[in-house]
Amino acid sequence: MTNRSKLWSPAALRRVALACALALGAPLGSAPAFAQNNLPALGDPDSADFGVGTERKIGDEIMREIRRDPAYMDDPLLLEYVQSIWQPLLAQARTLGNITSEIDQRFAWEPFLVRDASVNAFALPGGYVGVHLGLIAITANRDELASVLAHEMSHVTQRHIARSVTSGKRQSLASMAALVLGLLAASRSNSPDAVNAVVAGSQAAAIQGQLNFSRDMEREADRVGFAVMSGAGFAPAGMASMFEKMEQSTRLTDAGGFPYLRTHPLTSQRIGEARSRLGTAPPVRLAGALEHTVAEARARVLMDTRSDALRVRQAQDAITTGTLAERLLAACESAHASSLLRDWARADAGFARALSLARSAPERSPRAERAIVFEMVQSQLSRGEAAKAGETFRPYANERSRPALLLGSQLALAAAPLDDATIKARASDLQTWVATHPNDSLAWTVLGQAWAKVNQPLRALRAEAEARVALGDLVGAIDRLRAGQRVARGGGPVDFIDASVIDARLRDVETQRKQLEADEKALR
Repeated sequence: MTNRSKLWSPAALRRVALACALALGAPLGSAPAFAQNNLPALGDPDSADFGVGTERKIGDEIMREIRRDPAYMDDPLLLEYVQSIWQPLLAQARTLGNITSEIDQRFAWEPFLVRDASVNAFALPGGYVGVHLGLIAITANRDELASVLAHEMSHVTQRHIARSVTSGKRQSLASMAALVLGLLAASRSNSPDAVNAVVAGSQAAAIQGQLNFSRDMEREADRVGFAVMSGAGFAPAGMASMFEKMEQSTRLTDAGGFPYLRTHPLTSQRIGEARSRLGTAPPVRLAGALEHTVAEARARVLMDTRSDALRVRQAQDAITTGTLAERLLAACESAHASSLLRDWARADAGFARALSLARSAPERSPRAERAIVFEMVQSQLSRGEAAKAGETFRPYANERSRPALLLGSQLALAAAPLDDATIKARASDLQTWVATHPNDSLAWTVLGQAWAKVNQPLRALRAEAEARVALGDLVGAIDRLRAGQRVARGGGPVDFIDASVIDARLRDVETQRKQLEADEKALR
């Protein structure tokens, strides 16, 4: 394993536990609260003790910690691919009525990536779903990946987390949050001792069984997820083939590479039901095969970037036989690994071969070709060939997707000589993007770099501050905003509107920080 987190400290656990206690109105370390009402039946949308607002607040606090973890990964290309599967599933869940108007508005509905080679995915309170790169790397097509995402989404839409918390003795929400973080840390460790160390000192160990979804909930997530994925246009066989793949792999070896099965245990009943549903589902033609192959190759390389692991991936360029998908997978793996190893000649050869293979397919895949080109541009930028990278990127220069906006901005910042007009145009595009995606830390960071290059210090500092806010670092955000105030009061020419925005945002962020400090003080 690589990049194991060391951030699940007692302080981190306490911060999340604090959010849970505040949301529930209960003190930390309190005795378990016993249920006074009957358990919600399967399908009930909510519980009085763990409502939508409470769940979202806890999810936000957990995500605040996860975003600080070095294993948290914002790769625009891979995240875009996951989103291309997630969004149709989300739309279908709405169409089927699985998502009520309340949770639609209040939950985040946000998938995110974890740089880890193990096969895992997990749903968090409030609509967050984590996807390990190892999961993408093991799936053979987008339909298998869609089956896992649909299953996790269904845990959220069916309020399984809320119902798990309110079942049995309804243990302290603070302890539940500590356990969530402990299990996330444990998912990247094969050591039972590491798990025990994370949960030690909290009530989490006493309720470990409470967090795991019941067998009925797992079967419900299978059933609901199957309807969502098949209705969204994905091949129904994806769920059964994914189950069979995991069953076969774990039968052959149990080396801890499938933590997904520790929290989502396969049973013969679940596998049988997945197979039987194939007879009731409409036939769906497999689509997006080459695009998935390119994403699969990228995930395989990025999930372990140690030199020895990269050299294993680089050696895939020796594969010249097999199906088109197998040869494309090998070429993409070798090209990306070679680029990370700074073996530019081998990288160029790999990208050229991958692009040639993609273009030779009986059915062209523009999105697969685009993904390969974007990787080529990144490689050329890494070696300082900005002009060449700009030519490679030119066909996509007017695209307004997130990867294109970020890549276009990075190209403008790397150009020699710098073109202020181009940088301002790219900054304007990014400004439009963050207006509707205010939690995009990476976009804010690149935007800050762009404004700094064209001598807009207030806008640059504000963007840096917003990047810190998006990551949950309110102290860092306040520092940047105060620096902006000092610049505004320094006597040089400044834009009044920019200065006013700095002042207003500083008040907002300081208010958030004071509220957190007051909450902590009240619970001491």
